[in-house]
Amino acid sequence: MPIVLLVIGVMVLLYIITVYNSLITIRHNVEKAWSNIDVLLKQRNEELPKLIDTCKAYMAHESQTLEKVVQARMGVTQALKSHSAVELSQAESSLLSSIGGLYAVAENYPDLKSNQTFLNLQQRITGLENQIADRREFYNDSVNVNNVRIAQFPDLIVARLFNFQRADLLQFAADELKDVDVSARFNA
Repeated sequence: MPIVLLVIGVMVLLYIITVYNSLITIRHNVEKAWSNIDVLLKQRNEELPKLIDTCKAYMAHESQTLEKVVQARMGVTQALKSHSAVELSQAESSLLSSIGGLYAVAENYPDLKSNQTFLNLQQRITGLENQIADRREFYNDSVNVNNVRIAQFPDLIVARLFNFQRADLLQFAADELKDVDVSARFNA
């Protein structure tokens, strides 16, 4: 009988170790996914001033549009420092809106639209935005896996025992998800 209890005890201990290690891996995947978003946002924030400098040469009197992009970029930087998914999603929406305004202004300047430097930077930003969207999706998938695992029985016992926490999904307000009125942007 003591051997049976010892075997059961070893099996329970092995199970706890296995679940614990699995939950640690999942938690680190969430952190890595957040860091991947951070890396791409840093790339974008480093390349955005180049776009702005290029645009300034062609549209000096449109400084208000450029200022909105700069302010929005600084908002993203602050949100990243706070590690708040809510603040980041709000700052990202503001930046995307101001970049859209910049592109709309560019439509009024044929020389700017055809400038190869502007086109290259515009393509790079579009590529980065697509990568950021992919990383956001990966982050939310990682958060979902984390949240499901720590809520499922019997893993929730180990999760509670070692204080594993839920993570927040990146979420956006309803007005941030509606379609962009492209014609209004061109007329702005």
